[in-house]
Amino acid sequence: MTEKFLRHKQPWTSDEIQKLHRLAAKGMSLKAISKAMIRSEESIQARAKGDGLKVTKLR
Repeated sequence: MTEKFLRHKQPWTSDEIQKLHRLAAKGMSLKAISKAMIRSEESIQARAKGDGLKVTKLR
C-alpha cells in the first residue's frame, strides 16, 4: 500500500463534490471513484453518506 492520497484531510471543493455526484450517478465503484479523485475510500464513503449518495462497493 504505497499509494499516497494527495488530498488527505483536505476540505472538499465544490468541483470535487460535483465530480463525486457525477461518478456516483454513473454507478462507479468506491475504489474507482477513489482512484479518479485521488482520495481515500473512507473519505469518499463519508462524503457520499453525508450527501445521501449511494456508492457501490465491489466485493
